[in-house]
Amino acid sequence: MKKYSILLLIYGCVLFVNGQSPLQGAWKWEGTDSSGNAITSISILTAEGFQSTCTFSSGQFISTNGGMWQLKGTTLQKTVEFDTQDKSNIGKSLSFEVRIKQDELRFEESGQVWQRIDSGQPGALKGAWLITGRMRDGEIRESVPGARKTMKILSGTRFQWIAYNTETGEFFGTGGGTYTTLNGTYTEIIDVFSRDSSRIGITLNFDYEIKEGKWHHSGKSSKGDPIYEVWSLRTR
Repeated sequence: MKKYSILLLIYGCVLFVNGQSPLQGAWKWEGTDSSGNAITSISILTAEGFQSTCTFSSGQFISTNGGMWQLKGTTLQKTVEFDTQDKSNIGKSLSFEVRIKQDELRFEESGQVWQRIDSGQPGALKGAWLITGRMRDGEIRESVPGARKTMKILSGTRFQWIAYNTETGEFFGTGGGTYTTLNGTYTEIIDVFSRDSSRIGITLNFDYEIKEGKWHHSGKSSKGDPIYEVWSLRTR
């Protein structure tokens, strides 16, 4: 399958509205592979400088990559933390000239155009979160993430979780789709799941609460197992 670039490009002047980057939010690219199969890429960029992209076809996982990003003028810089297509990119800093025009993003080199899905709204949980605690034997046990990370990154309407190791380059799994938050209920509808494509299309409901800046998340997993997790906003 042809390798696709999954970094975003911008067309025109780069403007910051109320301090917000025009790249913040979720973006979608739709195209075909070398065999003519339809593929979709979803990219999420947070205001804190974290990014992930997932590419899939009819729910079947193809690839994912991401890390940290910043925009300097019309140059997008990305430090890669995970890349399932090319592990040699991990740890590298990549730069791309970018342009933006309204809600379209264009790669200067390839001409690939992405469409905005949202700009981080409504996004009650927008941002990049790392799992830092779980309930075990009736007690919440918390820890500081090391090289082995499970990150969940959310825009206004989209989410993706990724489990990976920044030292070894190992990739353990990912999933994503759309989400809502309403009256203390966090709801996910799964579009892609690398470990089990039969889960695609299912809806999962969880209780959620922000306590002292941390996201407490409880309910049942996609396998039906009870879970209680604590997530902390990522700062580095």
